[in-house]
Amino acid sequence: MAEMVKYFWTKSVADGTRIGLTTEGQDELGTIKFAKLPAVGDTVKKGENLLSVEADKAVSDIQSPVSGKVAAVNPALANDFDALNGSDTDAAWFVDVQEA
Repeated sequence: MAEMVKYFWTKSVADGTRIGLTTEGQDELGTIKFAKLPAVGDTVKKGENLLSVEADKAVSDIQSPVSGKVAAVNPALANDFDALNGSDTDAAWFVDVQEA
């Protein structure tokens, strides 16, 4: 599997660490058609599978860059995945993780 770390960004937010998709990630994966996301309250561990995305070019498992509990899931992804395919990388986030 390709090194996916450079395709994802993290930043501090009020409820922990936000994990999102970079422009490079969008280019590498192609249009994302589906994402299997964790639920709020799920526990995640650094280096373990956080989510899976299905795109034009690949199906990829994404490992969590942090350990903790999922505090939020991007509500824009509830009905479609357009937020992950647009030019606004701030909108292209998956989850917020409250670090343990």
